[in-house]
Amino acid sequence: MLELRPNCECCNADLTPADQAYICSFECTFCPECTDKLTGICPNCGGELVRRPIRPEAKLATNPPSAVRVFKPDCKTKTVP
Repeated sequence: MLELRPNCECCNADLTPADQAYICSFECTFCPECTDKLTGICPNCGGELVRRPIRPEAKLATNPPSAVRVFKPDCKTKTVP
């Protein structure tokens, strides 16, 4: 099950489970603006960033999103591995 992380790793913007967010295969999570700046490539692994699915609201009570925030402010200047 996806973690549905609560924030963008680059700019730390809050992201709700229903917000448009982008993830790589390792679930690194980014807002649409940072995804554009990163040209759709994850700065952590070099993988493709794709739109994160939205979990149906009825499932959030029994399958809540993660509360763990990941913030890497240097991600926009990082060279992809």
